[in-house]
Amino acid sequence: MMDNVFSRVVAEGIPSQLPPKIARDLTVSHAPRRKDILSKKEEKLALRNALRYFPKSWHAELAPEFLAELKAYGRIYMYRFRPSYEMYARPIAAYPAKSKQAAAIMLMIQNNLDPAVAQHPHELITYGGNGAVFQNWAQYRLTMHYLSQMTDEQTLHMYSGHPMGLFPSSEHAPRVVVSNGMMIPNYSKPDDWERYNALGVTQYGQMTAGSYMYIGPQGIVHGTTITVMNAFRRQLPVGESIQGKVFLTSGLGGMSGAQPKAGNIAGCITVCAEVNPTAAKKRHEQGWVDVLVEDIAQLVEQVRVAMDKKQTISFAYIGNIVEVWEAFDREHIYVTVGSDQTSLHNPWSGGYYPMGLSFDESNVLMATDPDRFKQLVQATLVRHVDAINNHVAKGTYFFDYGNAFLLESSRAGAAILDSEGDKFIYPSYVQDILGPMCFDYGFGPFRWVCTSGEAADLEKTDLLAMDVLTSLQAIAPKEIQQQMLDNIQWIKEAGKNKLVVGSQARILYADSNGRIAIAKAFNEAVRNGELAGPVVLGRDHHDVSGTDSPYRETSNIYDGSQFTADMAIHNVIGDSFRGATWVSIHNGGGVGWGEVINGGFGMLLDGSASADGKLEKMLYFDVNNGIARRAWARNKEANQALDSAMASNPTLQVTRAQMVDDHIIDELFNDNE
Repeated sequence: MMDNVFSRVVAEGIPSQLPPKIARDLTVSHAPRRKDILSKKEEKLALRNALRYFPKSWHAELAPEFLAELKAYGRIYMYRFRPSYEMYARPIAAYPAKSKQAAAIMLMIQNNLDPAVAQHPHELITYGGNGAVFQNWAQYRLTMHYLSQMTDEQTLHMYSGHPMGLFPSSEHAPRVVVSNGMMIPNYSKPDDWERYNALGVTQYGQMTAGSYMYIGPQGIVHGTTITVMNAFRRQLPVGESIQGKVFLTSGLGGMSGAQPKAGNIAGCITVCAEVNPTAAKKRHEQGWVDVLVEDIAQLVEQVRVAMDKKQTISFAYIGNIVEVWEAFDREHIYVTVGSDQTSLHNPWSGGYYPMGLSFDESNVLMATDPDRFKQLVQATLVRHVDAINNHVAKGTYFFDYGNAFLLESSRAGAAILDSEGDKFIYPSYVQDILGPMCFDYGFGPFRWVCTSGEAADLEKTDLLAMDVLTSLQAIAPKEIQQQMLDNIQWIKEAGKNKLVVGSQARILYADSNGRIAIAKAFNEAVRNGELAGPVVLGRDHHDVSGTDSPYRETSNIYDGSQFTADMAIHNVIGDSFRGATWVSIHNGGGVGWGEVINGGFGMLLDGSASADGKLEKMLYFDVNNGIARRAWARNKEANQALDSAMASNPTLQVTRAQMVDDHIIDELFNDNE
């Protein structure tokens, strides 16, 4: 049933009357103050840029207010224009829209900004400290207005959170095209983000924040579970139980909050440090972590007890992760598997905190003396790596979790490079686990959202997906049997693990065969009335094809092309004309501004025959584009997957890499070495 007041406010866009100024709500988590980087001339430009959203008659009142925000927070968020209605993903029928596809996008936008989902909801930041859906509340209001007016023959073009407008297109085109942070390469350094975001002309969309596809920490729980299970499989003798073994890591904000839940599903002891007490307590209240500890001596004692009893349990230590690594070294607590998932892609603006300062003290220092803050962060990284190295010498398996830990540690001068100084001594989790085991075979984080908002629909889709995977597993080649079995086990248990935060959503790693078969089953269920509403398909950009990132998603590509971004660009363009409902392309992602290009999509399954055709064409390309690129890079597993794809589809014709025997190359250089 449609709420008339909500519908009217959404459709209105920028309000006809200037709303009253509202006080900053101190009950929610707010983004850290950004550093002062604009000159006086640039501050004037930032004000002009912000005021252009509003009638001239309001400018005299809004100008000093926006300047005060810029001075106080380093950004102009336009808090006055934050809607008074509750922010959450309503059932699709609640949205005032002429296009059902547009209504689905409105639902996904609101889910990204739901306070139960978003990290800093009033700053329109979903996760990662800077992963923004919009730069300000005027952009949100205008976007929702355009979506309420859109027909199926228009496309909304989004420039880094700014809705440029509705343009005529066709029913076969995407309804929304999103770009975030697409800078000229020479203007893609970290300070460029600070400057141009403060000016209001670009934003950091992370991966699934600025593309409206975030589904809360569940989106990474499954990938983390797979990673943790396989990290222990690498480390432990065959047949040795994971129970009673320690997984030590850090980060409980945004996506990193999934780690203790994943550890519980895998069956180990998880110890996760978090410097932000609010983030740690939020995860505890949500049931994502079992025990909160604030005293390091108590943590040591409780972990010892858990190890002796071989418990499956998760601890959140409210403090700095370096304290834990060092204490466990002194107290001889053996760490079987270690990692880190702080937001080191954003090290100077709240992604990583130094030793010796409280959380609040750090937030003040990063704004008032950023150079000193950077020095302290880098000193802490050196100490962090020294402690990890001590544990690795005792047998710990440590891996980079794609958060730029190794990269920033090397830049800080930590002992993280090999003897030749050009290679990290620890692997990325993609190099050791997700790359060769999942991405090269086409497995990645396929996800869906039930737009009815009904838990019963999610339960039905879980069962449909499980049936499809079970059928496919019976005929799957031996190389992917473990992946299939892990995912069948995941979907069986997903409902029991209470993973839903915000929308009724699920994630599941699947290859193109699995994704297409599951999507067809969903579309048929919508058509037959088995589901109460349409289903939105999507994925994390952290996938087979979506992202070019040399220190994460493409870190297991060794032909030199890991530093190119052709795959991600072709992915988003290719998806757009094969049936995606919306597409997105971002600079930034999870490893840092200027370090990655990533693309994503969303697709509405409304039960139509048209959706059947679109899902098959688009999902097939979305996966096999990446497999082809990985095979061209000479990845053995990707070549096996490509053989299978080409054998089953004669219209797929891909340039194949010819393997060169090493001795032919080596003999040419023997005399010169």
